[in-house]
Amino acid sequence: MSKNSTQRLDRFLRPGRWIRDFVDDLAVASPARLAIGSFVAVVALFAILLMLPASMRDPGSVPQAEHIANAVFVAVSSVCVTGLTPVVTESYWSDFGISVITAGIQVGGLGILTLASVLGMAVSRRLGVRQRLIAQQATSALNLGQVGTLLKTVVITIVTAEAILAVLLFPRFLIRGENLGDALWYSVFYSISSFNNAGFTIHPGGGAYFASDPWILSLLMLGVFVGALGFPVVLMIALQWNHPKRWDLHTKLTLTTTTAVLAVGLLFLLIFESANPATLGDKGAGHTFVEVLFMAVMPRSGGFATMDIADMSQSSHLLMDLMMFIGGGSSSTAGGIKVTTVAVLILAAIAEARGLQDVHIFGRRLTSSTIKLSISVLLTGAIIVFVGTLAMLQISADPLDKVLFEVISAFGTVGLSSGVSATVSEAGLYCLSVIMLIGRLGTITLAAALSMQDSARLYRYPEERPVVG
Repeated sequence: MSKNSTQRLDRFLRPGRWIRDFVDDLAVASPARLAIGSFVAVVALFAILLMLPASMRDPGSVPQAEHIANAVFVAVSSVCVTGLTPVVTESYWSDFGISVITAGIQVGGLGILTLASVLGMAVSRRLGVRQRLIAQQATSALNLGQVGTLLKTVVITIVTAEAILAVLLFPRFLIRGENLGDALWYSVFYSISSFNNAGFTIHPGGGAYFASDPWILSLLMLGVFVGALGFPVVLMIALQWNHPKRWDLHTKLTLTTTTAVLAVGLLFLLIFESANPATLGDKGAGHTFVEVLFMAVMPRSGGFATMDIADMSQSSHLLMDLMMFIGGGSSSTAGGIKVTTVAVLILAAIAEARGLQDVHIFGRRLTSSTIKLSISVLLTGAIIVFVGTLAMLQISADPLDKVLFEVISAFGTVGLSSGVSATVSEAGLYCLSVIMLIGRLGTITLAAALSMQDSARLYRYPEERPVVG
């Protein structure tokens, strides 16, 4: 029997292996096609489920066209772990509908991390030894030659983190007077929503319902913070928690930049909102600090809010625009251009200002390709936000500051809302849905696609430097 015949017979007898090999080959050959195709298919499935009458608490209460737009928007928002919604979740959707949304968040969170891992593996296989060593350093003894092993590690890490959060939330909901079943359900729902940076809530008023409960706020913050660090960072810390000196550059850079962004956000939000009577002006210092810390963590991609965004000052809006655009860590459920991208650009700017040829940090030198990739991600993100804002301004009657906030929240898959999603037309919902999908997939696929381009010319042009600045 020929080799090709043997391979065909093997695929017929072992379809699971054939599917795995097909996905593996597609990840290597066309990561962008794999990313876009898989996410669109998953979104379509959940949109169809949400369109069913069983998903609505009051079927027929809204026109069919409006319900379809709501279903598509919420499906995209859940699978892309954003949290934006044009309707009140607990009153519009039935128990079945909320279960579908919860499943969408879980599938979306798992899909994002596994997709990033598969794309990273595809890049490492294309580039060879250097990227393999970097990936192995981030995951210790993990064998990157096997897709299943990597994905299994991702799933176990996520489920373990969510289980810990749920166990910590459960007794608090019991203390608040919930019955056993409701306490268990709320614990599971909010552990999934927070760790995956989704920001969906099922209580009246959203996150404001827990504004006076520092225990629940702290756990929601913890889930969002850890989930936004990224799988490589979480795994590195879990494996090398007692040896910080052994942490790789990505982990150190992510933690340092995340801490800096969080500290700046906390400081300025305290300044901007402490004297604002519509938000924190009449509250005590301790309560104010907890709420401001909560609001400083959420723009990383969390989406929970203890205060009405519309009541916050314009200065806070602009600050949160920047924080949402930056987002969280790479290979995480957070959106944005990622903290490492910003860190690389700042370090490159400092090195250029000091006249240094190389960019150094933590005893390591950054490659020129890393700097170019960071510039590409920044420009791509800015273009998406600019075009999305122009489109939404043509559709919506809301002012620029509200539209810009909503577009950046959609692009960064954050979920904080200025109120545009709740009032915009069906065309606006579809537009924001596209922005969420592009924002979720754009930077991942762009980074993978550019990293896999390893071509070199056999000649170089003469060097000449134009006047810049």
